Amino acid sequence: MNEAAATPATLPGAAAKPLVHPRWVRVTHWINAFAMLTMIGSGWQIYDASPLFGFEFPSRITLGNWLAGALLWHFAAMWLLVINGVVYVALGVLTGRFRRKLFPLRPRDVVRDLFAALRGRLAHDDLSAYNAVQKLLYLGVLLGGAVIVLSGLSIWKPVQFQDLTSFFGGYNTARYVHFAAMTAIVAFLVVHVALAVLVPKSLRAMIVGR
Repeated sequence: MNEAAATPATLPGAAAKPLVHPRWVRVTHWINAFAMLTMIGSGWQIYDASPLFGFEFPSRITLGNWLAGALLWHFAAMWLLVINGVVYVALGVLTGRFRRKLFPLRPRDVVRDLFAALRGRLAHDDLSAYNAVQKLLYLGVLLGGAVIVLSGLSIWKPVQFQDLTSFFGGYNTARYVHFAAMTAIVAFLVVHVALAVLVPKSLRAMIVGR
């Protein structure tokens, strides 16, 4: 018997499922998820040492146990996040993935897909194509990532990066900007995880690619 004829790929209707996420997307995604969660947990511990508002984060959801420990975790994750982010953005631009996936983005499409999502009528049949709401959220989190890194640098080294710190309105204002960017990213993560639960095949695609 011909062995080639027995392989699943040659049987009728057994064509491989289309690739949704190439390997570099999956690797950078999971590295970014680890780095971001580490930065958020340690950042909450750092916040508790000098709160901006009238509340503190419970110690059970923070990382580092105390200020010095949290700073070590935060800076370690920061370098991982920045390096991984640069690789992700560079590949996204060079391969044309950002252009194909995130554009065009039209306000009317966002409004249409947002109302469809609120009514539970937004289709998720084709995971390779993003709807307008997804495009907006992904562009927003990329912007939030840039803001949180730049505002973090202005807080970390306000003298060395004094022009950057001045751009954010000074050290104290930069702390509020940093907190606002963190809040936006956490909100994105909540929505992102909720959608992964509601559409489990999207999680599978981010693990195996198809």
